[in-house]
Amino acid sequence: MAITKRKKRFFDVDIPLIRKETQLQAYEQKELEKRNIKYDLTRMLRGKGVLLQLEVRMNQDKLTTIPKAIQLMPYHLKRMVRKGTNYVEDSFSAECGDSLIKIKPFLITRRKVSRKVRKALRNKAREELIKYVKEKPSERIFEEILKNQIQKSLSLKLKKIYPLSLCEIRIMKVEKFIEGKKESKKPEKEKQDKKEKEPAEEKNDEISSEEEK
Repeated sequence: MAITKRKKRFFDVDIPLIRKETQLQAYEQKELEKRNIKYDLTRMLRGKGVLLQLEVRMNQDKLTTIPKAIQLMPYHLKRMVRKGTNYVEDSFSAECGDSLIKIKPFLITRRKVSRKVRKALRNKAREELIKYVKEKPSERIFEEILKNQIQKSLSLKLKKIYPLSLCEIRIMKVEKFIEGKKESKKPEKEKQDKKEKEPAEEKNDEISSEEEK
């Protein structure tokens, strides 16, 4: 008896973050779920070496992706560091709207600076980034990094300490998703709204009783 060999097929995978599609090969569509893929964004960002890591998910019989990590290529950073300057690095975890993320900022000063200034830049960058991502979902943070929005706002705040020639997020990745985090906040807000409404209703009762008198 002849044995029929299964052939791999190409399946379309949507990448909503950059509004593009790619194709992945597999025997069946289900096999691609939770597969990690890497997408080079260098051409899209006009020579800025950026690597995007995504996780494939099934959504109503369609394959889509969620961003898991974004990284600046080492060769791009080496090209930006020049003589007579200092670079400042950091690595820390922060909680955003739906997950725990790791952020690694990368700063380059215009001139050589003291250790005290470098420490002040590092601490201020950490403080501002933790505050910035606190209420935002991870996908929105990825989008703002690609659009250079986070880097611009951070650079303006760090300018008060010392002007920078480069302010970048070297690595940002999702360490773990926090399930039900958004849902847990809604009941608390509803309780606060009720508490705020109750005194208002009591005041209305007092006014109406005075009118009757």
